[in-house]
Amino acid sequence: MTNSQWNDVDAYLTDLLVPADEALTAALADSAAAGLPEIAVAPNQGKLLHLLAQVQGARRILEIGTLGGYSTIWLARALPDGGRLISLEYDPRHAEVARGNLARAGLADRAEVRTGPALDALPLLEEEGAGPFDLVFVDADKANNPHYVSWALKLSRPGTLIVVDNVVRGGRVAAEDPADPAITGTRAMFDLVAREPRLDATAIQTVGAKGHDGLLLARVTS
Repeated sequence: MTNSQWNDVDAYLTDLLVPADEALTAALADSAAAGLPEIAVAPNQGKLLHLLAQVQGARRILEIGTLGGYSTIWLARALPDGGRLISLEYDPRHAEVARGNLARAGLADRAEVRTGPALDALPLLEEEGAGPFDLVFVDADKANNPHYVSWALKLSRPGTLIVVDNVVRGGRVAAEDPADPAITGTRAMFDLVAREPRLDATAIQTVGAKGHDGLLLARVTS
């Protein structure tokens, strides 16, 4: 299949199964207008996150990497009354856009965006007893993926689901590339998950509007 065919299939599936939504469309538009990189998850991937959170029965969700809040909206909408989502975003400008998008979607009461390096914020979450989280979605700088997964494990409980995005890197994850920190970080994350006895995991390749990539899904077993 060509990239054009991947896009056509994504469009077909999205048109059928992910109806147009004003808040989500506006979130993408505002993110683009603010000059944010156009790297949010695709609509059908956002719906997948939403369904995973619902199947998980998640009441507490942690997101590492907010961008403009598109995936945050999908996840926060899966929360029941009284549920809480905390999203960590490095860039204050991105966080400001995300907060506006969440407010317009009516989710400001259950979704909080915290600004600053995630590796500074994660120990603070532990100190304040914000966890354990039922679902953790990691979609931030790939060089720190092993650190993010380690912290996700610390802030989890048996049964927590950890999802890591962009783990295939166009197929390049299968080849060592010491010049690319996204590759070395992702491979180190896979090594960590493979040897961690408390995680039961798999990864899948995806193709579509976001090209050739994939997801890691890991369940905390103990």
